[in-house]
Amino acid sequence: MIIGIPKEIKDNEFRVALVPSGARTLKDAGHRVLVEKGAGSGSAITDTEYAEAGAEIVSAKDAWGAGLVVKVKEPRPSEYAYFRDGLSIFTFFHLAADATLAEELIKRNVTAVAYETLEATDGSLPILTPMSEVAGRLSVQVGAHYLMKTYGGRGVLLSGVPGVERGKVAILGAGVVGVNAARIAVGLNAHVTMLDTRSERLRRIEEIFGSTVATLSSSAHNIELSIKDADLVIGAVHVPGNRTPKLIRREMLRDMKQGAVIVDVSVDQGGCIETIRPTTHSDPVYEIDGVIHYGVANMPGAVPRTSTFALTNATLPYLLTLVNCGVEKAISEDAAIRKAVNIHKGSVTHPGVAIALSKDFCQP
Repeated sequence: MIIGIPKEIKDNEFRVALVPSGARTLKDAGHRVLVEKGAGSGSAITDTEYAEAGAEIVSAKDAWGAGLVVKVKEPRPSEYAYFRDGLSIFTFFHLAADATLAEELIKRNVTAVAYETLEATDGSLPILTPMSEVAGRLSVQVGAHYLMKTYGGRGVLLSGVPGVERGKVAILGAGVVGVNAARIAVGLNAHVTMLDTRSERLRRIEEIFGSTVATLSSSAHNIELSIKDADLVIGAVHVPGNRTPKLIRREMLRDMKQGAVIVDVSVDQGGCIETIRPTTHSDPVYEIDGVIHYGVANMPGAVPRTSTFALTNATLPYLLTLVNCGVEKAISEDAAIRKAVNIHKGSVTHPGVAIALSKDFCQP
């Protein structure tokens, strides 16, 4: 099979979908790897390294001409012209929040194999997990930055100092993002509260963090109390394939502290804050009712070297299945890949995506 690796063109997205060792593995398995010139430069990987691993350095058009295109982030509108009947794309799509892209994929009969819905037999999301780990850890780092008065925040140091109270962090969701956000917040000595609807998750948080993290059952009442007292709120809610439920409404912002910061990691699935909208690394924040909002949808792109290697470690086994079996056979025989297929043969093939887009669901 011919595999194409285009250069990412999303704003300040420096990750790349394959590293040279992966290119070598694919080459050794009998496949051709076409890497767009400069695709790895943002992650400090040179064209020479790819060429030495057996990849061919090509133009964007040639990379997109492959039968299977592997990316990091969803195709941008300028890339829709490359869509064609029979093309398969393996990447993050987040189609629940992008009806326009979904329509283009359906219209052009493109198969969309989405990282974020690929599900292992134990229910875990093995490709989403490493990026959620990165985003969760970055969320507190970013939030602490924008809490500084020079960046519009309250002027709060999360760790506090002797004789001065610590900053308060509220984390909505106790999944992978939430746990990793808590690790950094606890490491900074902040006062941390986590909310989730699942009691077993909250018990797990107590096992991990003990008394350093307070836990609350997620309800409208507890959310209102927690964000009212918080300096930093982290949105860490995820529903595979579907849009994220809105847990914080516009009117609730009025009770938050002036200069408090919201970082909504779930923004690529619509976000769990009513007032959140996708932003970019070049223009990351905006203010509503005195509250700073951070909505960058590709947070791990800010640390591309770490993120690229973490992501490609997770994707390579499934990529090998796709190319060694062929896309159609892999969909038929591999349950994890089958759950990753969001669009196939002109139909929506993931139930969560179908609900979010108000489309009929068709089993792949």
